Order: sequence, then C-alpha cells, then structure tokens
Amino acid sequence: MDIDIDKICGVARDAGSFIMDIYNSEFEVTYKSDHSPLTEADRAANLKIMKFLDVSYPNIPIISEENKEVAYKDRSDWDEFWLVDPLDGTKEFIKRNGEFTVNIALIRKGDPVLGVVYQPAKDILYFAEQGSGSFKKGPASEPVKIINDVHYMDLNEVKVVASRSHVTEEVNEFVQGLERIGKKVSMVSVGSSLKLCLVAEGAANVYPRFGPTMEWDTGAAQAVVMESGRKVLNRENNDMLRYNKVSLMNPWFIVE
Repeated sequence: MDIDIDKICGVARDAGSFIMDIYNSEFEVTYKSDHSPLTEADRAANLKIMKFLDVSYPNIPIISEENKEVAYKDRSDWDEFWLVDPLDGTKEFIKRNGEFTVNIALIRKGDPVLGVVYQPAKDILYFAEQGSGSFKKGPASEPVKIINDVHYMDLNEVKVVASRSHVTEEVNEFVQGLERIGKKVSMVSVGSSLKLCLVAEGAANVYPRFGPTMEWDTGAAQAVVMESGRKVLNRENNDMLRYNKVSLMNPWFIVE
C-alpha cells in the first residue's frame, strides 16, 4: 500500500493543534499505573491520529502508547504497522517548556521506513521516508533536506545531547570517556524525541541513551536519523535498533 507522507505530516500537525489548545489552557494531570503522567492532550492527540489511520489505512495495525498493549502473540507476524506516540515528552508538556513532540512511524519487518516528528510549540516538522531522505521544515519555510556525514569520533569538540528529565550515571561515564581520549565535550539538554532529531541535523553529535525507553519513543525519529546518514545502534550488539520485539522496551542505544 502506498503511504502519502504529506498526509501523515498533516495529521501530526492536526494533533499538534489539539495539543497546543490544551497546552494554552488549564489542564489536569493524571497518572498511569506505571506512575507516568497523562493529560487530556495525550488522549486528544491519540484519538485524532487513530481516527485518521483507521480510515486511511484500515489494513495496517497500530501500536500506540495510549492504546491497550497488543500481546506479542497477536503482533509477532505483523509485516508492517504504525507506531505512534501522540505526545512524547508529557513531562515537558506539563513543565510548559515546549520540548514535546507528536511521533508517527511506519515499521516494516522491524525497521522504521517512515517517520514524522512534529514539535507543535515551535511549528517544526521533521520527516523521512526510506530512500527519499530526511527533511526539516520550520514555520513559514520550505522543507530543507538533512544530510549528515559527520561521526562524533571524528570531531575534537563533541556535543552530547541528553534527556532533560533522565540523565543517568552511565551517560556521565560516557562523557568522561570522551574527555579521557582528548575530546572537548559540551552538553545539550532537551526533551522527547527531539534528541534524535538534533543528532540527525548536526545540532548535536551523539546521543547516548543508557536508560529505559519504549519503541514508540524512538521509531519516528529513528527514521529521520537513518535517512540523514546517521545511525541508531543497539548498545548490546552494535546493530541497528529494531522494532516489534517481544518486549516493546528498547535496549540501551546510541545515536551517532
């Protein structure tokens, strides 16, 4: 089935509009069973995206952070599926710092082959499709192709991007390791899937994620990274990060 990436970008923007309406109002915060926060914005964005995908691509199943989890026995033979995080960075949304995103990916045989990441607070859109490249579109500007052929180990000065809300001791050790081999390291902190996009576009050079994430946190942005020329590598085996695993939790990874 042909996928119209422009329409996927459009529904991400529409979901972002719902999110910003709630962002600019008084909203309540509830908590899931794992104690992660949930807002009306998460639910509204999810509903918008689900309705669109169900109507436009009825034969492609969906995994979303805000839907009931699909058991592995029911999804193990899926050749392709949508992977959605309607509001990545709910903690950043609650803090009102603008560092949250809408994420929609198409996964095919374990690989992200299409990804849309939209930052509604700044009207910035990243999108990528396998074989077509990665692009960034700002407000009132045309899309610009992202090409990044710079590996962080080839640089004397390295910008390491880290989570705004989750910095681990292992990340500190990674930074210290770079400094020991003579690199000058600076840190960039940002929330949500924007961290992967910053590496894709070269605003940061490496993102070590040595802590828990879920597949929907990374799928869309990984497509952007891969089509830009960079990689998202499983820290355990140095292979590309894969999807539709028995557990939807990601292993530690590094974006380089």
